[in-house]
Amino acid sequence: MSLLHVVQNESRESEGSRRWSCGAMRALLWVVGIVILFVLGSWLVWLSSYLQRTYVEEDIRTACQRVMPDTVQRCIDTVVIQRGGARR
Repeated sequence: MSLLHVVQNESRESEGSRRWSCGAMRALLWVVGIVILFVLGSWLVWLSSYLQRTYVEEDIRTACQRVMPDTVQRCIDTVVIQRGGARR
């Protein structure tokens, strides 16, 4: 009678492959998470730098407008050069 099947070897193989795929999936999720955090952190650093530069330029522009309303652009250029940040 051939009604009996031996399934022990197949169950071990599928169990081992399940462990491998679970471990690989965890590793992949960690790598994806780290990459996303790195991209998000880099973008936040860039954004804060951009906003700070914009606010500083705005402050310089308003101060030059108060002090030298006739030559605002010349005043802005002079202050930016004196601070060591020629961006043009």
